[in-house]
Amino acid sequence: MNAQVDEILRYYEETAEAGRLFAGSGLLERARTEELIERYLPKPPEVILDVGGGPGVYAGWLASLGYEVHLLDPAPKHIEEARRYALAGVRLGDARALPCEDNLAGAVLLSGPLYHLTSRPDRLRALREALRALRPGGLLFATVISRYASLLHSLVDGFADDEEFRPILRRDIEEGQHRNDTGRLRYFTTAVFHRPEEIREELSESGFCDIEIFGVEGPGWLAKDFEEMWRDARRRERLLELVRRVECDAPLLGCSIHLLAVGRKPL
Repeated sequence: MNAQVDEILRYYEETAEAGRLFAGSGLLERARTEELIERYLPKPPEVILDVGGGPGVYAGWLASLGYEVHLLDPAPKHIEEARRYALAGVRLGDARALPCEDNLAGAVLLSGPLYHLTSRPDRLRALREALRALRPGGLLFATVISRYASLLHSLVDGFADDEEFRPILRRDIEEGQHRNDTGRLRYFTTAVFHRPEEIREELSESGFCDIEIFGVEGPGWLAKDFEEMWRDARRRERLLELVRRVECDAPLLGCSIHLLAVGRKPL
C-alpha cells in the first residue's frame, strides 16, 4: 500500500493538477462540478470540508462565495498551492482519518480520495469519516472516475492500440483497477474506476441516504472541436444544456469521465 501511495504522490509532483481544470475536458468538468454542487448547497455561511481537495481550485471557488472552507490533502505540493486561496484551513491529511470533531460540516467534498483508495474497505472508511464529520442533514459530494474512462480517452486521443497501454485498458474494463507500470504520465496513476451502481452501493452501505448519481461531463467532452465550441459562449451553453438533459440517464452515465455522487447524512 505504501508503494502505491508513493507512486500516486510522485504522479502529482510531476504533473500540473492545478492547471488541469482550465484546459480541454477539464473546462467542462469544472463548470459542471461547480454547477452541481451549487445546485444543492445551502447558502453561506456554512462549513465545508474539501477532503483530497488537491491544489484548491474548488475550495477557492467556494471560499469566494462566502463559505468557511477547510482543505485536506496528502500531497505536500497541493498544500502549498492551496495556500494561495483565502481558506479557513489547509493541512496535510488522510481521508480515512479526518482531523475534526463530529457533526462539524454542512458539506464534505471527496474530490479525489475515492478513486485513489483502491480497496473497498478503505473507501468505506473514508465515506464513514465523511459521514461522521457531517452534521445531520449535511451533504456529501463524492467524485469517482467512470469504469470506461480509459477506453474512451484512448479512442479519442488515439492510443487505444498502443501495446503498452492494452494490458492497462484490459484490466480497467474487467476489474476497474487501473495500474500504470509504463512510467508514462499520460496513462495516469494507481486508481480504481467505478460503475454507477458501485458508487451508489458504497454510499448506501456507509450510511448515506437520498443518493443521486450524475454524469459530470456526460458525453459532452466527446464533442468534435470541443475547445473551439467552448470558446463560443452560445455554443458552450448549448453543449451544457445537452449534458444537463442526460445527466442522470443510466445508459449514458458511463460515457462521462467523472461521476458525481450526492448523498445526505440522515437527520
